[in-house]
Amino acid sequence: MKSPSVIAAALGLAALPGCVAPVGPVEVTRFHLPELATLGRGAIAVGPAAGMQGESLEFRSYASAVARQLTLLGYSEPATGTASPQIALVRIERQTFRPERRRGPLSVGVGGSAGNYGSGVGLGIGLDLSGPPPEQVETLLGVTIKQRASGKALWEGKATFTVRAASPLASTQLGAAKLAEALFKGFPGSSGETILVQ
Repeated sequence: MKSPSVIAAALGLAALPGCVAPVGPVEVTRFHLPELATLGRGAIAVGPAAGMQGESLEFRSYASAVARQLTLLGYSEPATGTASPQIALVRIERQTFRPERRRGPLSVGVGGSAGNYGSGVGLGIGLDLSGPPPEQVETLLGVTIKQRASGKALWEGKATFTVRAASPLASTQLGAAKLAEALFKGFPGSSGETILVQ
């Protein structure tokens, strides 16, 4: 399997901290084996997971962001012409959905009062004209770190954030650096735990 190294390309992202788009809270879930001695050290290549187009601009942006985080963790770029002991497989997914309205557009309220001069009952009707909730887009960045020789998964994680479909973040790779940073925050993390990263 061809696994292009993109660690060098990640250096360009490091020079652009002001260009990282705000994405709000990122939901992160990670899993790993009990033995962690091999994580965060040695050479690692970054490549596309099954079904991903590794030559697309979007994939390269996310892969570069992942490679930068792996370098910060202690991994190194494999020497030219050599196969790294570990490989990080990257996948990106997007799905569009429309949240359900929490309650109907029509609401009815009943109120009553009583006093020295009598009592009364009132009926109020409210109509919500704001329209349906806007469409949302969820972006997922998933990474699996494997031993190249055995194919054994050592660590895997996913990071997701959701924005309105009209946001530039919904259809571009502007959030790549933020997602990758959140995914590897506190690496390797607690296995099976889901956290929110601001």
